[in-house]
Amino acid sequence: MSKLDDRLAELGLAIPEVAKPVAAYIPAVVSGNLVFTSGQLPMVSGSLAATGKVGAEVSAEDARAHAATCALNALAAAKFAIGSLDRITRVVKVVGFVASDPSFTGQPGVINGASELLGEIFGDLGAHARSAVGVAVLPLDSPVEVELILEFA
Repeated sequence: MSKLDDRLAELGLAIPEVAKPVAAYIPAVVSGNLVFTSGQLPMVSGSLAATGKVGAEVSAEDARAHAATCALNALAAAKFAIGSLDRITRVVKVVGFVASDPSFTGQPGVINGASELLGEIFGDLGAHARSAVGVAVLPLDSPVEVELILEFA
């Protein structure tokens, strides 16, 4: 087992299989010493974990958990691209999208689900820049989508 796998096991987590793309793209691209993941939905065992707008059909608390699932799926895509997550030297940026009811303004709190998970996994290397954006709709009516930019050696 790798050092990161040991850390994930301590947290009661595991990196899932790479989610199958829902359109014409690949899960991650490497450029130089960066890996850029495609936006990841909260897919669990090949199925979307929830649908609907945050602040209406989906609670902010549930959406926060779904954002963490998206981050794990993004790490799966990165692992597929670079071979081992132990190669990651820094989480550079997190971009999170929240399908929001028009009255919902808690997007940063939702995306904290991804940010805080990355901090738990990577410690200081998980501190990152971030965007948390409210949108009208996401693919498959997902409540959240997360993409990562990671530096690796």
